[in-house]
Amino acid sequence: MADSYSGAASDAEGGRGGPAYFDDTTLKYLGAGLASLFALGVVLLVLYILTTQVDFGLIGTILPQFIDAYFLVLGIVVTSSILSVSSGVFVGLARVSKTRITNGISGAYVQFFRGTPLLFQIFVIYFGIPALWPGSFPFSNWGIPTAVIALTLNHAAYVGEAVRGGINAVPDGQMEAARSLGMGYVQAMREVVIPQAWRNALAAVGNDQVILVKDTSLLTVIAIPELMQQFRDVNSATFDPWTPLLLVAVAYLSITIPMGKLVTYLEDRSDWGGERR
Repeated sequence: MADSYSGAASDAEGGRGGPAYFDDTTLKYLGAGLASLFALGVVLLVLYILTTQVDFGLIGTILPQFIDAYFLVLGIVVTSSILSVSSGVFVGLARVSKTRITNGISGAYVQFFRGTPLLFQIFVIYFGIPALWPGSFPFSNWGIPTAVIALTLNHAAYVGEAVRGGINAVPDGQMEAARSLGMGYVQAMREVVIPQAWRNALAAVGNDQVILVKDTSLLTVIAIPELMQQFRDVNSATFDPWTPLLLVAVAYLSITIPMGKLVTYLEDRSDWGGERR
């Protein structure tokens, strides 16, 4: 009897479910409690910063220059996003090409731009290309073109890999079925494979474009008057870091949050078969 009781107790404590205080319900409430405490801590920290560190009078003074910087960043982001996504599709197609030269060149491109820091690439374009140019360099304001070129080339490599992965995730039978219906290779890729591959790659491409927005902060190193450059200027003049940091955070979040929601919306609108929900 005692042995039976001790065995049952042992099963209750050391069986598959573990000790009773580690059951699923307890863990769920524990996790929710910890998350709530963390959220409360963040809220209290933000309130402390807003009430003790932020000079709301200064915001009115520096807001116009931050608005100019915001629209500059937005223009760079829109241009670079369009170019990087459209170029990345071709990079992805080249990565799955059966032609060895095309595959090799695209692979080397991806390896270089994914394997070196974006800051290095910015310096190569901003300082290196003018140094190689014979005679006088024709662009007096080379900063913004550098930003667009560097962001486009860098993120096209990541988009290309996402597209390549999306294409490889499409079952081989899709291409075979399309070819059996009389479609050529290009038509089958355009009408059958690429639409499915794009849905497969959409989340990765969307995440990459959000990263592109944040990568614009690196442009301060080539004196583009973007958001982080405005922070540096204001902080140097006022020794007040938190007021300009608040504006920087609001500016970036006003771009990245809608982008993230747009990607989620596009994902939810299509299932794996390409039908709208």
